Amino acid sequence: MSRKTLKVLFAASAVALALGNTALAGDKVKIGFLLKTMQEERYQHDKADFIAKAEAMGAEVVFDSANNDEQAQLSKFENMLSKGCKVIVMQPVNTGTAGKMVKTANEEKVKVVGYDSMLVNGPLDLMVMQDSWAVGKLQGEAMLEWFKKHREGKIEGNVALIMGQPGDSNATAMSSGALDLIKKNPGLKLVVEQSHEGWSTDKAMATTENALTKYKNKVDAFICNNSGMARGVIAALDAQGLASTDKVFVAGSDADLTNIQYVAQGKQTVEIWKKVKPLAETAAEAAVKLAQNPDKKPADVVKIDKTINNGAVEVPTIVTEIVPVTKDNLDSTIIAGGLYTKEQVYGKK
Repeated sequence: MSRKTLKVLFAASAVALALGNTALAGDKVKIGFLLKTMQEERYQHDKADFIAKAEAMGAEVVFDSANNDEQAQLSKFENMLSKGCKVIVMQPVNTGTAGKMVKTANEEKVKVVGYDSMLVNGPLDLMVMQDSWAVGKLQGEAMLEWFKKHREGKIEGNVALIMGQPGDSNATAMSSGALDLIKKNPGLKLVVEQSHEGWSTDKAMATTENALTKYKNKVDAFICNNSGMARGVIAALDAQGLASTDKVFVAGSDADLTNIQYVAQGKQTVEIWKKVKPLAETAAEAAVKLAQNPDKKPADVVKIDKTINNGAVEVPTIVTEIVPVTKDNLDSTIIAGGLYTKEQVYGKK
């Protein structure tokens, strides 16, 4: 073989190698992001923030939601596996049965990151969440302060606990945080402790209407697991002329715009801002890093705050921030934090 031929072959090999490396560098890891619903306003933020962060890190995102339908979520999860997602970030519809999906994914060497709601009895690889128990605790603490202010210093009256999806670990944890404080104050009487399928606004409204009828409008406080159900409560209170923080305490969680406006208007006492951006971005970053480092453990690629036993394994867990929002701190929390503008919160002046 001539020297000239060798040079040509060497050049061709170098070009092929360079092209191959370029192709590899250009390959994007594919991750799935599967929410239980898009029903609540906040989930538009979850979706947008997650996708923006993941794509900025060079990943491709397959997104879907399940409309609070357990079987639909299973189908969409399996679809993500078939599309070649290396990591799936999932907020389960049913935290009690979703462990089966995790086992299926693990069998295909796909990692699953829990999002927002901890599933039980499944070998979850990583969990990214807010402290749901602390959400209920903050709501309960705000309620105690409200009683002191509006009931001549006395912590006594009727309380309604408006809970989310039956059996949902998030709903259970949030409710437990509030219940702990209710039980420690013997002057409080828990007159309603009701779960609501699909975290339904309409069902929460019906529960409130029934409670107001039964107790002749003498329900002093409503603690709600999310914003949507708090809106249902306020709609029922409004119909009775009771939608005022001077008359009835209402707490929600998620910081939907309407609820933040209710806080500004004096219809709702407190809304817990479960900051979505850090939650979504942290989950996206963790998922991309896990996909890029398939042989490494979560603790080797992200900072773990604690482990939580979910009935199957000790789950490495990252916990992100929550903030109580009241009429007094709207400007320094929601507006300063860039979630909504002053015009959105207070209306145009």
